[in-house]
Amino acid sequence: MTTLPSSAEVIAAHDAALSSPPAPVQADDVRGWVAVNHFHNRSLWAQEDLARRTQAPDAEIVANKRAIDGHNQARNDAIERIDEFLLSALGLVDPATIATALPRATVVPGARLNSETAGSMLDRISILGLKVAAMREQTLRTDVDDAHRQACSERLQRLLQQRADLGACYDELLADAQAGRAYFKVYRQFKMYNDPRLNPALVAESK
Repeated sequence: MTTLPSSAEVIAAHDAALSSPPAPVQADDVRGWVAVNHFHNRSLWAQEDLARRTQAPDAEIVANKRAIDGHNQARNDAIERIDEFLLSALGLVDPATIATALPRATVVPGARLNSETAGSMLDRISILGLKVAAMREQTLRTDVDDAHRQACSERLQRLLQQRADLGACYDELLADAQAGRAYFKVYRQFKMYNDPRLNPALVAESK
């Protein structure tokens, strides 16, 4: 079986990526798709900050919003790819159906269904990594008072704990899936707002 990425490995990769300027990533395995997901979360974070400017021209905010939609779609696509690779490695999906809209799970009788997929958990770990980095920056600011830095230091510790807890839950899910005690599925997101055939406003514009 392919060695599955542990939470410690993923967190280290996320943190290492944040030490360099963001750059698009090509993926052909699960670790590549974890990196793609993190890149789009990072890009999404930056665009969300820009979209909240109050003195920027409207056209720039519109551009930010469209960039947000694009990165959010790519982020969700990456989650699906992560789940496909993990489930294939775990033997928990019918290979003939993995690329379809409804991949068929293959599970041991009696195994529990986990409501959240492993890919979604890694996505949340990525976002927590961004929060950790941003909050850490707040603790290092010299243009604020001690109370601000102290409050942010306390929040940083909570965020680190949340990430560690989520990582432990991810590791436990994979361990239980390997042991036949649990499984998850590939869930298609079907983001309708980006599809000109499904978004009512875009359908109306095309008539």
